[in-house]
Amino acid sequence: MSSAKLQFLGSLTQTDPHVHPVVIIGQVQNLAKIKFNDIKVKLEPRVTEEVYLSALASLHPSPTDTCSLYLNLATLAALPVKCSRHNAPSRAYAITKIVKSTTVGTDESVVIVCERRDVFASACAVARAYPLFSRKTSSKPSQTSNTTVRVEFLLVPSSECKAAGERNGNMEENLMLSSENLLCLESACTGVRLAARIVDAPCNEMNVDHFLQEVRTVADTLGVSSTVIRGEDLRVQGFGGIYGVGKAAAVSPALAVLSHTPPGATQTIAWVGKGIVYDTGGLSIKAKTAMPGMKRDCGGAAGILGAFYTAVRQGFTQNLHAVFCLAENAVGPNATRPDDIHVLHSGRTVEINNTDAEGRLVLADGVSYAQKDLKANIILDMATLTGAQGVSTGKYHGALLTNSEQWEEAAILASKLSGDLLFPIPYCPELQFSEFASAVADMKNSVAVSSFKL
Repeated sequence: MSSAKLQFLGSLTQTDPHVHPVVIIGQVQNLAKIKFNDIKVKLEPRVTEEVYLSALASLHPSPTDTCSLYLNLATLAALPVKCSRHNAPSRAYAITKIVKSTTVGTDESVVIVCERRDVFASACAVARAYPLFSRKTSSKPSQTSNTTVRVEFLLVPSSECKAAGERNGNMEENLMLSSENLLCLESACTGVRLAARIVDAPCNEMNVDHFLQEVRTVADTLGVSSTVIRGEDLRVQGFGGIYGVGKAAAVSPALAVLSHTPPGATQTIAWVGKGIVYDTGGLSIKAKTAMPGMKRDCGGAAGILGAFYTAVRQGFTQNLHAVFCLAENAVGPNATRPDDIHVLHSGRTVEINNTDAEGRLVLADGVSYAQKDLKANIILDMATLTGAQGVSTGKYHGALLTNSEQWEEAAILASKLSGDLLFPIPYCPELQFSEFASAVADMKNSVAVSSFKL
């Protein structure tokens, strides 16, 4: 396993790049706002002001650009200039790529020069560059020993911040990060790396049993209650979706719930995650080129677990339940067959016409449980649901489907500020549900025939 520890700091510490490498990252316009005196504690005595200014002048990002200041131990990096209205202003996706390409695997510093609004997204982007899971073997001490990465922020004023600061006299305060701010970054990045570790781990190390242990560990860490229903108990209690998908696997399926119920809460929120620890497609089996990578089909549940950890650790004040729908979609004598009919937790019946459309089955049980048993008035589910998402919203934007315009607007704003981009897709079930019509059940689990004829 990788053992890099991330340490977040609101100011720059003095280091010599010869023994403590550093990469300085920012948009060119932000890098130009700082003076050499602001950054020299990370560069002296190896880098002079003349060298630094020459390097800054040489940056012409297309889309990014880097310039070595001292061997490969001090690097100045520029983020993309262009940022359209559906992009994150932090350019977070580029930060991860730059950090990955410049890290040397020892104690080092990542300095982010940015506006205050971009701090959160930038911190999460750095966290993604240091994954926790690895099974690579190496004789290099730098890759096997514990390392600490200092993530340090040098804030610059935005035009809006500058104007407000001049009026209110609090410019310096706007350019500082409090201990509470840094704790928030630490909590968020712990959640990001937890989710990434689960998704990166193969099924032989992250099956349903292993995932449940991750859930229990978070419960113990946060001091919250947990509930687990699994195996034949799922069938008995009416969770036909989760049970039907996972019953053929060697490790039985499960529904797990973490519950945070603080005093004074006025709302009950449930987050439901698809946790298919491996997806062969079932009897509607995937081709040999489509199956590799299906360890990542638990990404929704992994993301929910990381987000739950972050929210509760930061003192979330409303009732919050994390619901994990865990199963392995395997092939075996007991596997669900096309034409089988499952009875879901909601009482609805589903005719199976594609066993590789299993995510919606487990989520249906989780969402129904959240509504009927947990009495949630706000329900969010997250899933690696379908390859059609990549066609509809592309590589960088998750697809957002909601019956609430208010939540759609809020989620899109949050996605831009966090660097995890979303884009809405049409919510119009009355026009689309007929495609799932069944002659023998309430619905089919997949469209009968794909057609774009008018």
